[in-house]
Amino acid sequence: MPADVHQHLWPPDFIELLRGRASSPRLDGWTLHLPGEAPYPVDPADHDIAARTELTRADGLDLALVSLSSPLGIEYLPPAEAAPLLTAFHDGSLALPAPFGVWAAAALVAPDPQALTRELDRGCVGLQLPATALLDEAGWAHCAPLIETLARADKPLLVHPGAAPPAAPGTPPWWPALVPYVHQLHAAWFAFRTFGRARHPGLRVCFAALAGLAPLHGERLAARGGGRGLVDRDVFYETSSYGTRAVDALARTVGIDTIVAGSDRPYARPGARPPSADTGRATPLAPVTPDLGGDAAARALHTANPDRLLKGATA
Repeated sequence: MPADVHQHLWPPDFIELLRGRASSPRLDGWTLHLPGEAPYPVDPADHDIAARTELTRADGLDLALVSLSSPLGIEYLPPAEAAPLLTAFHDGSLALPAPFGVWAAAALVAPDPQALTRELDRGCVGLQLPATALLDEAGWAHCAPLIETLARADKPLLVHPGAAPPAAPGTPPWWPALVPYVHQLHAAWFAFRTFGRARHPGLRVCFAALAGLAPLHGERLAARGGGRGLVDRDVFYETSSYGTRAVDALARTVGIDTIVAGSDRPYARPGARPPSADTGRATPLAPVTPDLGGDAAARALHTANPDRLLKGATA
């Protein structure tokens, strides 16, 4: 089952609710306004369900997992504002045709484990939380009721970048993706290593964007007294926006069997799989195509590793 574990697709009712808002996050037509980023022109085709379904099938995927765009900051809205947006996201996403699946989202001002249970029972594959919610021990404690619910259901956690802080004038538009997003993931990974794993010993967790490359700092961690430790085979690293050099470096650090393919579509574009040794032609399988050893590596990133992330050690 070739899979892409990280895409975004806004259902129609969700889009209309964003257009009806007077404050961020909001849509003005197809221009997205967020407090920490420059106005972003959204391409309507990126959220056209029929077009995205065709693209996903053309990629050769049997499963594409969509999630709430955590940089919107919806999880931190007051409950009365967050609830209709979360309902529209879940209802619309769970109604998407194959090959789409859905990560659940959760309000974080007042976490509601029962609401998460309902979405998992309806078919969500796991829970996405913004990295901004998991930056320290207090964050992991605040989210513990949700994560414990997730663990009882034997479902994984996806840690995704959250909202960026307001940018200074003159900041280039790529800044949030390269600085606060990466920093958030980096901090959340170390916080999980320090506080989260002891609290949730059986949890499978996947960090988007290779966890901001946090595992590559192992030598510095050891030099400063943090120890090297063993590789945690229930911590996974999603590849969006990275290619061969970064994925290869991480594979050498944590092993290739913890790396899963993700594209972050529509914010990054899937590519084609490397040419087949049999045909010499590129095939459309894959959101990410690092040259890590041909077909065996491709199967690991696109099939075996996502299967283990979603289903556990028995996969």
